[in-house]
Amino acid sequence: METLKGLILSGGAGTRLRPITHTSAKQLVPVANKPVLFYGIEALVEAGVTEIGIVIAPETGDEIREAVGDGSALGAEVTYIPQAEPLGLAHAVLTAEDFLGQDPFVMYLGDNLLRDGITGLVEAFRRNEPDGLILLTQVLEPEHYGVAELDGERIVRLVEKPKDPPSDLALVGVYMFTPAVFEAARSIEPSARGELEITDTIQELIDTGHAVEQHRVKGWWKDTGQLADMLEANRLVLEDIEPHVDGELIDSNVTGRVVVEEGATLERCTVRGPAVIGAHSRLVDSYVGPYTAIAAGCEVIGSEVEHSILLAGASVSNLPSRMEASLLGRNVRISRADGLPKTLRMLVGDRSEITLA
Repeated sequence: METLKGLILSGGAGTRLRPITHTSAKQLVPVANKPVLFYGIEALVEAGVTEIGIVIAPETGDEIREAVGDGSALGAEVTYIPQAEPLGLAHAVLTAEDFLGQDPFVMYLGDNLLRDGITGLVEAFRRNEPDGLILLTQVLEPEHYGVAELDGERIVRLVEKPKDPPSDLALVGVYMFTPAVFEAARSIEPSARGELEITDTIQELIDTGHAVEQHRVKGWWKDTGQLADMLEANRLVLEDIEPHVDGELIDSNVTGRVVVEEGATLERCTVRGPAVIGAHSRLVDSYVGPYTAIAAGCEVIGSEVEHSILLAGASVSNLPSRMEASLLGRNVRISRADGLPKTLRMLVGDRSEITLA
């Protein structure tokens, strides 16, 4: 098989992660202090795919360019492909046709995470040379995904978000194609939601006699499009971190798999891993519980935080109760004022969600 290229789709408005995505691309929201998008790039590079096109949207393209650059820091050579409107995954493929040319390619959705990477899947694609290879995994609510109907191991039919799912096998956000996909994408009609669906494109490949294989995902897979998924992905990634302390601990107790990055300072704190404390963060008189990722330049003062993600520059001080299952955006400040009367005073962005328990 010829040179294999990579195509990462990094458009999309990220509406399910608002308000974070009002000011940041959803693919750049960090999991364990690393942008989700970087995990996809690293998975491709690890599989030997280094020539990568990233499809970007007008609203977030500049931010993604700034974060990824030319890709060299991640071992890749990156080309940016603007997609004027989010008209579907198959439309994104057609938008990238000039970049992809006649080379087979791996398409990776930029907000997806696969624990075990894609090296084995790329090897199977190279070895068997089908026109399409899709990844499937069992899910609890298949009606929210593209779903495959199988006859034994053969794919019979693919359905996008079916009301009556034919199986519990959902398509994972990684696909492999030969250039035959372009003709298939041009042959389909937009769906009811006005998009060129990748499921319809793959179905067209099957219906026109092209070989399409399916492989089951081993290990976990996460689509990080919603808060609960983002927190779960953070938990799963933190399970595998290698502990090291490069910051300063002053009368502090750190147990379990904990990373304290250079320049971070902990005074009279307890941290129970798995957790990561970002560079130049400052924690005083606080407790950090498992599955917490605190990004660079944060402050946690006199507070308890657990199973949460704090983005760069966030500050939490003197909270009356433990904060958990939360995602704080960049430079967000949450504090409790001294004195009486006890009142709540807030400045909250659009579509935020606050629960007081």
